[in-house]
Amino acid sequence: MEEYAREPCPWRIVDDCGGAFTMGAIGGGIFQAVKGFRNSPSGMNHRMKGSLTAIRTRAPQLGGSFAVWGGLFSMIDCGLVKVRGKEDPWNSITSGAMTGAILAARNGPVAMVGSAAMGGILLALIEGAGILLTRFASAQFPTGPQFAEEPAPMPTSSFGDYRQYQ
Repeated sequence: MEEYAREPCPWRIVDDCGGAFTMGAIGGGIFQAVKGFRNSPSGMNHRMKGSLTAIRTRAPQLGGSFAVWGGLFSMIDCGLVKVRGKEDPWNSITSGAMTGAILAARNGPVAMVGSAAMGGILLALIEGAGILLTRFASAQFPTGPQFAEEPAPMPTSSFGDYRQYQ
């Protein structure tokens, strides 16, 4: 499948880990900016300081949490690609479930099962939406009419052949 042609596995893990950190840091920064602004005392100066303090203290932690999730997910995905010998949506769904279970391991087996179910369901929804979007996009651009035979090539004249202009 062409849609799963990505970078080789060692670099994919680093790439996914960095991308997840960036998403977590930016998204966490925006969320913490709003949260810090709302929870600060009245006055624009206090609210701006509270917003910046919340961003500075919490956004890197959220970015790190996202990076751990992304790196673990990518390592499991690469392991499944190596074991199964193919890249398909089942690898991502299984990786999401296993990542959820591993990250919830400190909370006990019940939490592991719940997190595995949520991770698998979330990744199944994402993969399903990607497949549907790909099918919908390919239906929007049908191939043009197919010709029964190739048109005959036009004869070429050599350089300096002026008979064609007489």
